[in-house]
Amino acid sequence: MDLELLRTTLDQAGEPSYRFDQAWAWQARGAADWEAMSDLPAPLRATLSEAIPFSTLKVENEAVSKDGTIKVLFSTHDGRPVEAVLMSYRDGRRSLCLSSQSGCPLSCTFCATGTMKFGRNLTAAEIVDQALHFRRLGDVNHCVFMGMGEPMMNLDNVLAACELLPDLGITSRRTAISTVGWAPGIDALAAQSRPIRLALSLHAPNDALRSEIMAVNDRYPIAEVLAACDRHYEARRRMTFIEYVMLAGVNDRYEQAVELAALLDPKRYKINLIPYNPTGSPYDGSSRAAIDAFQRTLEANGIGATVRLTRGQDIAAACGQLAANALAG
Repeated sequence: MDLELLRTTLDQAGEPSYRFDQAWAWQARGAADWEAMSDLPAPLRATLSEAIPFSTLKVENEAVSKDGTIKVLFSTHDGRPVEAVLMSYRDGRRSLCLSSQSGCPLSCTFCATGTMKFGRNLTAAEIVDQALHFRRLGDVNHCVFMGMGEPMMNLDNVLAACELLPDLGITSRRTAISTVGWAPGIDALAAQSRPIRLALSLHAPNDALRSEIMAVNDRYPIAEVLAACDRHYEARRRMTFIEYVMLAGVNDRYEQAVELAALLDPKRYKINLIPYNPTGSPYDGSSRAAIDAFQRTLEANGIGATVRLTRGQDIAAACGQLAANALAG
């Protein structure tokens, strides 16, 4: 919902200021429409229904995985495609993967989103409306900005959305922003006050390899990015999660694990090893044996590492698979 339009409409209607709080509280609790807001007068509900779209996004398609993951394809008012995902876990986590841009301008070679035509940054309302859609389906309690786009290139709108997520049940401590290494954005995140987690998509232990698979490394090489992550740690005292997608024969060898461990201070970093999900790229995913061996080598060299559980692969909702093919032109 466009909250600025809501506030303006209420002011122009001469309504008391608390009406805004009432309407937003209903949205944040998962109200299905204006009519559900029973403590707003009926004439006001009718006025709001005519003046303000209930969401800035239109649902174009929904897919449900055999593991319960839900992926939704939205379109914006100007026809830009956006995908977001809800992942449910046995421990009670209901985690959202939200997008910050329609498409992505950075074109990492292993990521399906990079094959899309880049659209634009999403507004704060468009980001929150992704979350609100899933809130209408039930409780939500975790969020990662690992969907379409580079969040640090749209950080003002991402942080504006993060201001509202606690009202939906997602605290800042349970929110993570992932970046491919946009160093100015990491510094900007460190300068704000919310305890939001930082995740860095690294995917290679040296600049030569990283530049081959992630062009952004030519602009912000590993040493510069890790220096920004260290500044973030000094400011926020929160570990950075290193995301490392496992590509067979590319970045999964023993010596690369040793090199990766040597880069990172185990007090400041923890590694998430990500099984590669098919995206139509030239890469193959590392075998489970190779992933396990890589993990053991990291741990033997003093750095903590976990293997991420893959969710929603059968509906192209897993890490790196969001491409909105139905609308991307």
